[in-house]
Amino acid sequence: MSRAFNFSAGPATLPESVLRQARDELLEWRDAGASLVELSHRGPEFMQVAAEAEADLRTLLSIPDDYAVLFLSGGATTQQALVALNLASPGQAADYVVTGHWGRTALKQATPYAEARVVASSEAGGFRDIPARGDWRLSADAAYVHYTANETIHGVEFREVPDVGAVPLVADFSSSIAAEPIDVSRFGMIYAGAQKNLGPVGVSVVILRRDLLERAGQPRAPIFDYAAHAKAGSMLNTPPSFNWYLAGLVFKWMLAEGGVAEFARRNARKAALLYAAIDGSGGFYRNEVAPAARSRMNVPFFLHDDALDPVFLDEARAAGLISLKGHRALGGMRASIYNAMPEAGVQALTGFMQAFQGRHG
Repeated sequence: MSRAFNFSAGPATLPESVLRQARDELLEWRDAGASLVELSHRGPEFMQVAAEAEADLRTLLSIPDDYAVLFLSGGATTQQALVALNLASPGQAADYVVTGHWGRTALKQATPYAEARVVASSEAGGFRDIPARGDWRLSADAAYVHYTANETIHGVEFREVPDVGAVPLVADFSSSIAAEPIDVSRFGMIYAGAQKNLGPVGVSVVILRRDLLERAGQPRAPIFDYAAHAKAGSMLNTPPSFNWYLAGLVFKWMLAEGGVAEFARRNARKAALLYAAIDGSGGFYRNEVAPAARSRMNVPFFLHDDALDPVFLDEARAAGLISLKGHRALGGMRASIYNAMPEAGVQALTGFMQAFQGRHG
């Protein structure tokens, strides 16, 4: 077996040691006599897995006790609708900062349930920068302020947590959670689809300040109610138990590797190496994001001649570098270099890029 370096934006690469452990435990989990996929989510075996996963995530992200941690079905787009249902009263406004495709999607998901107002946007500039905080038109009566910490498609990332005063700050951290230390206490809510930096597709993490669970929100069924899920320990319905288990293995792997602080150092080195290769190519490659807003997780780049795009992808695949095609909204290339992407993968990519330029420049 020869595994390629997988630069997919999501579902994304997972640590090989985690995949091997899951493979070894798939047929029978410990001495249970059955696979974890086959065991009840309310049985003692899975209850242990769930408890360990929450404890490890709390340790990994330094989550305070006054925050609930939920493991829920689906992805971040589901949470984008549930945020408004749970945190905004009927007719109440919510402020949205839009810096890319996923910020725009969050706005769209909230619009049926709240007066979703765009208080800042970088769309006019092609989503290549972060709007200056002084230009945001925040409202004191908003239910919350929402932003996307890292835009997976456009490659734009907030490098600082914005100060929005007393209004709860809600952030989509799907593609940058656990990439560096964050002060959870500055947020009312953080949510993230697991399939980029935390685990497999199909499960999301919600970190919610407990006092916000008391908000009445919109009329909704219990299955859409964060407070009901918190009370049930994220087992109001049958959860995606195997996905939850895999995410738990990733948490343990990250802790064993040195935790979030260590991954922040690795991610900084990987991003610096890749951007240096792009910027030092004399225009053969280019990244169009303002340098101060460049993502460490998702690096879109373009060749000087887009006729070379299919050639680049074919040769990269032959070199063991896969999933580099850019999103259809932008074209070009995109390298997603999440926590599980080793530095050796980025070194292989930059070496290939230099060799490709030598052949086709």
